[in-house]
Amino acid sequence: MFNDIPKEMLDRMQQLEQMDARDRADGTDRMQRLRQIPPETGKFLALLAAGAPQGNFIEIGTSAGYSTMWLALACRQAGRKLTTFELLEEKAALARETFKLTGIEDVVELVVGDAREHLPAIDGISFCFLDAEKEVYVDCYEAVAAKLVPGGILVADNAISHGKELQPVLDRALNDERVDALIVPIGKGELLCRKI
Repeated sequence: MFNDIPKEMLDRMQQLEQMDARDRADGTDRMQRLRQIPPETGKFLALLAAGAPQGNFIEIGTSAGYSTMWLALACRQAGRKLTTFELLEEKAALARETFKLTGIEDVVELVVGDAREHLPAIDGISFCFLDAEKEVYVDCYEAVAAKLVPGGILVADNAISHGKELQPVLDRALNDERVDALIVPIGKGELLCRKI
């Protein structure tokens, strides 16, 4: 999976990494920044997703599609498709550009809107990556955890970097009898949950 990443994808990853670094350095407004995961987190997600059980793959918080590219590698490996949700149209436009440039449109469906409005219609979730505004984490966690298939995986970003803001969802997950959960110190900290 990592030994044959297409050049178009590597080029787009590098371009988005540079944009993200520039946004962080120049004081771009928080909502406009890409705020994407680091590459090691992308690899972590791809490895987890590639081994997930049968079911639906979802991503909550597309931004420019950086993490989506990593998940698309797993989709190709496992013969799956990913539905990704982005609230902001300007970021969705960047994501569409990413998907077109990297040739992953066949394995990725982009939905523009609030994922919380769409989650009730999605059953049998086998993998979910949650990287959205922190105030929606609890709602998204509850909606997804209830629909995970046995062995299904939910990963939530920023569990360490924004631990204080995310304490309610961290406490909920770490004490939720439906899942095995822990915080993995990779990237900005990932809450990793597996449905029992």
